[in-house]
Amino acid sequence: MAVSEKPKTPMPTRMLNAFLHGLKQLPQLWSLQTLTDLPDRLKNLWQQLIGSYWFIPTTFVLLGILLAPILVTIDQHFDRKTVRDLSFAFTGDDEAARAIMTSIAGAVLGVAGTTFSITIAVLSMASSQFGPRLLRNFLTDTSNQLVLGAFIGTFSYSLLVLKSIHKHDVAFGVPQLAVTFAIIMAITCALLLVYFIQHMVHAIQASHVIQGASNEAIRNINYWYQDHCDLQHQHNVKAAQSDIEQYQTWVTSPIYAPLSGYLQQIYVESLTTLALDYGGIIKLRSNLGSFVTNKNIIGYFYQRPADHPSLSQKTETSQLAITPSAPDGVFWQRLATCIHIERRSSHSNDIAYSLGQITEIAIRALSPGINDPKTAVNCVQSLTTCLSVMLRREPPSPYHFYTPSSEQTNLDNHPDNKEANATVQPQPVAILSVITKTPTISDFIDTSLGEVRRYAISDLMVLKALCQALTNLSYAQVNDAQKKTLLHELTLIERTGEENLSYSELITDLVAMTQQARDFIESEDAQWHYFEYVGEFAGHIRQELQKGYS
Repeated sequence: MAVSEKPKTPMPTRMLNAFLHGLKQLPQLWSLQTLTDLPDRLKNLWQQLIGSYWFIPTTFVLLGILLAPILVTIDQHFDRKTVRDLSFAFTGDDEAARAIMTSIAGAVLGVAGTTFSITIAVLSMASSQFGPRLLRNFLTDTSNQLVLGAFIGTFSYSLLVLKSIHKHDVAFGVPQLAVTFAIIMAITCALLLVYFIQHMVHAIQASHVIQGASNEAIRNINYWYQDHCDLQHQHNVKAAQSDIEQYQTWVTSPIYAPLSGYLQQIYVESLTTLALDYGGIIKLRSNLGSFVTNKNIIGYFYQRPADHPSLSQKTETSQLAITPSAPDGVFWQRLATCIHIERRSSHSNDIAYSLGQITEIAIRALSPGINDPKTAVNCVQSLTTCLSVMLRREPPSPYHFYTPSSEQTNLDNHPDNKEANATVQPQPVAILSVITKTPTISDFIDTSLGEVRRYAISDLMVLKALCQALTNLSYAQVNDAQKKTLLHELTLIERTGEENLSYSELITDLVAMTQQARDFIESEDAQWHYFEYVGEFAGHIRQELQKGYS
C-alpha cells in the first residue's frame, strides 16, 4: 500500500513564514525589559568595531569620498582671484593638477601597502614572542588604524578630485582648493609615515606591551571593584538574608547554555528583569570568560513559593502582582539575549583575561626558545600592581537586586491608595533576583603569580621576584584570609625552589628570603616598615664595609 507523502512547503513560503514569526517575537525579545543594559550593549558593539582592523580605515575612505565633491563644489563658487592671492594655494593649469593628483594617489597607495606589510611583520613577531592573545592589542592600536586610514582616505580623495579635472572647461577646469587640500594631505601622510615607524619601534618593545596589558587590566579592575563599600547594597543583602538561606530549597530548574563557546558578557540588568518577571532567582555557576558547552548546565532558576511576600509587591514594568511561573520557551529566548557567548575568547571586561595576557608574556619569556627572565620579572611586577589595586578595593558582590524606582514606591504609598496598601504587606525595597559567580583574590593570585611560579621552577631570579611581589602585596592586605593566601603562595615558592634549584647555595638563598618574607607578612606592624632581603653573604660584605668606613 502506497503511503501518500505530505507535500513539501516551497522554500520561499518557508522563508516568509520564518520571517513573519521572527517579527512576532521581536517586540517580546527586544523590549525595553530585555534592553535594560543598552549602554553596555552599545559599548560592547563599539569595542567590537574598534577591535576590527577595517572600521577606522573604512571611515576615512568614506570621509574622503564625501570630502572630494564638497571641495570641488566650493571651488566652483569661489573667487579664483582670491585663491591666487594665497601664497600656498595651487594655481597651475589642468595638466599640472592632473600630474600632481596622479602622483599623490600612486604614492599614498604604495606607502599604504608598505605600512600594511610592516604591520603584518610586527604581528607575526608579536605572535611568536608574546603570544597569539596579544595580537588584539596590536590590531586595536588606534594609531596604526588612523595612519592606514589617512593613506587610503587620501587615495580615494585624490581619485575623485582627479576625475573632476576637466581640460576643456576653462572656467572651472581646475579645482584649485581641492588640489591644494590634496597637497596638504600628502605632506601630512609623509609625516604620519615617520610617526608610524617610530610608533612601531616602541610598540614591539616588551616593556611597552606589558604596560599596555597592565593598563587594560587596571581598567577592568576599576570597572568591577569599587573604591568604597556600598552601604545600600549591604543593607539589601541583610534584608534578603532569608532568601539567601532558603532559595536552594525552592523549585529548581536547570539553565542550559544556548551554544558552545566562551561566556564573554553577562547583562545583569536584563537577567534581573527576567528573573523578576518569572518570580524567581537566577543563579549562574559559570564565571565570565568560562568555556561553556552547548546544552550543558550553567546555572539554575529558583522559583519562589506562591506565598512568598515579595510576589505581592507591584513592579514598575507590569503594575501588577508578580505570578511565579516555570521557565518556558520565551524564558529561554530572553535568556539567550541576556548572555553573550562567542566561539573564541576575546576582549571583554574579564579581569582574568587581562591578567592572563601578562601571565602569557611571562611564561613565553621563561621558555627555552626565548629565555628572557628579565621580561618575566617585569610581568611579575605588573601583576603585583594590578593585584595590589584589587586588594585595596571592595570586591564585587555576587548578589544583584531589583530596586523599584522612587516614583513607583511613592505611588504605592500614596494616601489615595490606602485601600490597596491595606492588602499589601510591607516589603523590603530590593528584591534578590540574580546571583553570579565572582572569583576571589586567591583565584587571581593562583592564575597569575601561581602560573608564573609553575614555569619558573628553576629560575632563582623570578622566584625571588615572586617573593618580593608577595611582600609588596602584604601592604594592601585588609583581612586574615588575604594574609593566609599570601603565606600559602610563599610556601609553594619555597617548596618549588627546594625541589628544582640546582645548587644548595641557591636553595639556601631562596629559603632565607622566603623566611624573611614570611616573618614580614606575619608581623602586625609590617605596613609601617620597608622590606629588603639581605642574604647571608651580602650581609657579611655590608658589615665589612661598615667596619672599613668606621
